Amino acid sequence: MNDQHRATEQVLQNEYELQPPPRWLLTLVIGGLILFILGTVSSILIFRDVLRPGQQQRVVNVLPFMEAFLPRYPGVGAALPTPLPTYASGLSPDDLLNIVLVSPTPETIPTVTAQPPMTVLPVSTATSTATLEPTITPMPTSSVTETPILSTATPTVVLPPTANLYGFSYTRQTWNNCGPATITMGLSYYGWQEDQDFAASFLKPDDEDKNVTPREMAAFVNEQSGVRAITRMGGTLDLLKTLIANGYPVIISIGFMPEGYDWLGHYRAIVAYSDYSGMFYVYDSFLGNGDNGEGIAVSYDEVDEDWRQFNRNFIVLYRQEEESRVSQLLGEYADPQHAAGLALEVAQEEARVNPQDGFAWFNMGTSLAGLERYDEAALAYDQSRRFSLPWRIMWYQFGPYEAYFNIGRYEEVLALAAANLNNGGQYIEETYYWQGRVYAAQGNVQDAVRAFNTALSINPRYSAAQEALTELSGS
Repeated sequence: MNDQHRATEQVLQNEYELQPPPRWLLTLVIGGLILFILGTVSSILIFRDVLRPGQQQRVVNVLPFMEAFLPRYPGVGAALPTPLPTYASGLSPDDLLNIVLVSPTPETIPTVTAQPPMTVLPVSTATSTATLEPTITPMPTSSVTETPILSTATPTVVLPPTANLYGFSYTRQTWNNCGPATITMGLSYYGWQEDQDFAASFLKPDDEDKNVTPREMAAFVNEQSGVRAITRMGGTLDLLKTLIANGYPVIISIGFMPEGYDWLGHYRAIVAYSDYSGMFYVYDSFLGNGDNGEGIAVSYDEVDEDWRQFNRNFIVLYRQEEESRVSQLLGEYADPQHAAGLALEVAQEEARVNPQDGFAWFNMGTSLAGLERYDEAALAYDQSRRFSLPWRIMWYQFGPYEAYFNIGRYEEVLALAAANLNNGGQYIEETYYWQGRVYAAQGNVQDAVRAFNTALSINPRYSAAQEALTELSGS
């Protein structure tokens, strides 16, 4: 009986095990799996194609594996598109290496848009002593080991071996915000209390805007802070030291490739230097401000190599009443045209030493564009694009657009703009502005208006786009 009972139980158990699961359960499982797959794919597509870069970065900060789904851009080693083979100017690259500029220093400095006019002091054969002014609380102090001596005749400066500026408040940048953060640090030397968000609201209303130019930074200082600023190209290490030794903060534009990143444009505030160690000391909104807030030590050679990637552009900050003194310290650099000529000479020499130096040719083009010598500038940019340049360089420097446009090479402008839009540069207002300029020149008013409006949607303060749009509507 027991055996028969056990046999019956075994038969029932086998039948139970062989029965398929209920159809509703199978449908539920398959449906859930399909929904999971669709949800995952949709999430990835939204992450990749809908979210803005800042939003994507916040997701990656929480879920690092999502970085694998970010759009793929050219990457390390990629370069700008080569120039179109349809243009002949009658010039050769060798001609550019032999340009000689004869331009006497003017008695007065031309006014630069959004920058204060500066009067050059009369040249004197006497040697005068430039004494640092005493600090007035709550203004910061500077420290030098001896008094700088300025000769306006040469102009030559006998510099102290070390100098330090004190009183900066360090600001660590938020997402994509090195320009506003660095100008905030520079202004803090003069007691500025606003934060980087205040600067960003003026400089880049759209937080995805990839670039704030030195001119925009200077305009912000001049219009919003009560302090004054000018920007010039072609600076030197000695000029940086001169300004620091005399108590003036300087911000420089550099090429920057921190660990784990491709090449980027960046700003740094110079706060000190030491000839004994061969170092500048910098406040860097991304890397920090060094031990005890003394600044991160960067060798003179490294500063110059990174700086030259932006034609050694600098911004100097000063009080309004010290304008003539700053002009005297700048010497030839007080005149923006003369500064461009000096930058050109340095770029020429670097190209002679290394004819395959893409940055040297690019800087030559930028200097010539600043002098409105557009045929020569275009040739220099052509030459630069035959060698290695970072693919992001057109996120930050727009001289090629200006040069090519002004000599009618419209397809070249559109090709560079298209490359920018395809490599993550869709949040750069200048890209759309130069597109619009070409469309307007070609009589394509509808596309021109659309391009200018897109530029203004990124930065409503972009006056060049607004002026171009107004001109179109009135024509």
